[in-house]
Amino acid sequence: MHRPPAPSVPHGAEEASALPGSPPGRGSGNPPGRGRTPRQGLAARLGGWSTRHRRTAVFGWLLFVVLATVLGGMAGLTEPADSEQSVRDSARATAILEEASIDEPPAESVMVTSAGKGGWRATAEEVTRAVEKTGRVKNVQEPLPSRDNRAGLIGFEMRGDPDSTDEKPIDEVIEAVGEVRKAHSGDGIEIHQYGEASAKKWLNQILGDDFAKAEWTAVPLALGILLVAFGALVAALLPVALALTAFLAANGILALTSGLLHIDETTNSVMLLMGLAVGVDYCLFYLRRERDERAAGRDAETALRIAAATSGRAVLVSGVTVMVAMAGMFLSGLLLFKGFAVATILVVFIAMLGSVTILPALLSWLGDRVDKGKVPFLGGRRRDRSAGRRKPAGRISGALLRPVLAAPGLFAAVAAVVMLALAAPALGMKTEQLPLDKQMPKGAELRVNAEKISETFPGGPAPARVVLKADDIRSDEARAALADFGRTVRQDTEHFGRGVKTAVHAEKNVAVIDVPLAGNGTDDTSLAALDTLRHTVVPDTLAPAAADGQVYVAGELAGSQDFNDQLEEGIVPVLVFITVVTFLLMLVCFRSAPIALASIVLNLLSVGAAYGVMTAVFQHGWGASLFGTEAVGAIESWMPLFVLVVLFGLSMDYHVFVVSRIREAKDRGMSTREAIRDGIRATASAVTGAALIMVAVFAVFATLSMQDMKQMGVGLSVAVFLDATVVRMVLLPAVMMLLGERNWYLPRWLRWLPRMEHGEAAPAGAGHSVPGPGDWGAGPYGQPPQVNDRSPERVR
Repeated sequence: MHRPPAPSVPHGAEEASALPGSPPGRGSGNPPGRGRTPRQGLAARLGGWSTRHRRTAVFGWLLFVVLATVLGGMAGLTEPADSEQSVRDSARATAILEEASIDEPPAESVMVTSAGKGGWRATAEEVTRAVEKTGRVKNVQEPLPSRDNRAGLIGFEMRGDPDSTDEKPIDEVIEAVGEVRKAHSGDGIEIHQYGEASAKKWLNQILGDDFAKAEWTAVPLALGILLVAFGALVAALLPVALALTAFLAANGILALTSGLLHIDETTNSVMLLMGLAVGVDYCLFYLRRERDERAAGRDAETALRIAAATSGRAVLVSGVTVMVAMAGMFLSGLLLFKGFAVATILVVFIAMLGSVTILPALLSWLGDRVDKGKVPFLGGRRRDRSAGRRKPAGRISGALLRPVLAAPGLFAAVAAVVMLALAAPALGMKTEQLPLDKQMPKGAELRVNAEKISETFPGGPAPARVVLKADDIRSDEARAALADFGRTVRQDTEHFGRGVKTAVHAEKNVAVIDVPLAGNGTDDTSLAALDTLRHTVVPDTLAPAAADGQVYVAGELAGSQDFNDQLEEGIVPVLVFITVVTFLLMLVCFRSAPIALASIVLNLLSVGAAYGVMTAVFQHGWGASLFGTEAVGAIESWMPLFVLVVLFGLSMDYHVFVVSRIREAKDRGMSTREAIRDGIRATASAVTGAALIMVAVFAVFATLSMQDMKQMGVGLSVAVFLDATVVRMVLLPAVMMLLGERNWYLPRWLRWLPRMEHGEAAPAGAGHSVPGPGDWGAGPYGQPPQVNDRSPERVR
């Protein structure tokens, strides 16, 4: 019997794409054969299992989260030793001290200044008596006068365990110094205190306050935005609940694994950030597709099946891509990034697994109750029940997209110029491990104290530390070497400051020498001094007395320099690994070389723009006041690599989701132009909502006190905003329009790659006809629409 040609598929009938008789996409490279029933993908199979065994899925998930959290809490987080967190000479110097069990007590400095020469001495004696009276200090040194004799620097060490969290000793010392300061407040005398113990006290307090603020602000923000997006409390709670439970489970497993790979405590904050990001993204994409299908007239079961086969698949592809990108951090050679890699891979995997298992089970159980707690005037599109249709999707995005599709060359050029202009400042990026005083907000008392002391006694608060391991530290050779080193350093006033301190641990055959460096501790003068110390003074004087050459220079500046050098070597293999693997994943996923290449280029543009904005704001101070911050002259050392990896991961969320929808439309038989328009419009609201949540969450970190958290917050929030707007709404459609049918080009020698379905696979025995215009609201495969029976019982 003659069959008339199938009419075009109306917008919204996505399930027709997988019908064996549906028209192949033009230029797709490997069109599906007629009569073939596509195999269900992993996401669809997982979603189907979860809906059939939803009680097992839900309670299994809860049990997994509780067990992981409890066991992780019992095990506790194993943190790395100081030597593990350092690299190169800094790590070797610290390892010598750890092996010799030499505990270096926290050092404190108090500077007393006066208007006249020598006027500070009497007050300095009062300070000395006051701190000694507390019984909390030892090795109090005679005041070191400044070159103009208008200030004196008193150095001492704190008693007790250096690793103790008890802040009472330093509190008593600070109070004692404060009493002296108060007694001389009208005498023209200034007293400034700074040191390891007082800085650690500030750091512990500020970290606790800041991260509590981030956790308690980010989650309500995400919930509020989701409430606006969905217009219903239950629907808004699902993504947040998934993200938080994924974080709790990952946090517990991370503690269990930290016995093998020691994890820094700050990794938990990174994991919370990534868990909230991907957990909300995945759940939002999945839930949005299910609601779109219900709005299009599908019954609950069909809508959930389509969401599993399409958005669920995109979640799996995106999750694998993010985890692979995070794995690149193992190539950095830095324990900090290895910890970041383990933490983020764990939380992304768990969030991904939850999105394709627990989420379908909950949606199946809730049914229409997912719309409980509706908020008037919110929630976007509503179904037109009289016609069984949904109202036109993406009207705003369609209006914005229309000129882009009309003049793709112009918009691609303008958008590329904008992104490159934003990235331009990154060419002069300077990185360093920001010292604690630079991490503090401007005007903070401790920061002011550190700056005042550094101005008067260069290198005083953060000297270079030379560690010498000798065969016999008591030998004449070792004694002569130490004496020669001391003379050389004291005579070189161009590179080194006053107050060189030497501690000899005879029973351990180790000597530790603190050498103040000229400059402010991070500038070119200090770097030149460090270079002279490492490559001239130490080799010429101490090397002959060292056992097997074990003499190394550590300290804040040396550690920062070593960290930077390691990063410069490590970032190249990380970048190569991420770009190559991401390209291959996109090639396999979309069977398109141009799309895979565009994925890399567009992501690099987002990363470059983030680098440029961070450099402009935090290094040069351009527009810093707009972000409530200031210029500190450098970017935190670990920030560029971290931002690169995180943005590559998060950008792929949006990219996979959008391009999958475009490819799905193309496979339904649409032209490339129609597919681009349909895919962008269909995903605009979900991508915008997800990006808005991420921008808000990252912006919370930009409000914290620590400078590195501000840099991370500003860099990531700006980059995500640009990626979701300029890149996904302008550059991506413009570039795909310019490529036209070449978007789907796959070299002949790669035709063996497996074909991944982008629509819903048809069940066995389904009909082969494509629904016609009269079947707009019909269920797939000729089933009647269930527009008036959406009770939860239908899917039980």
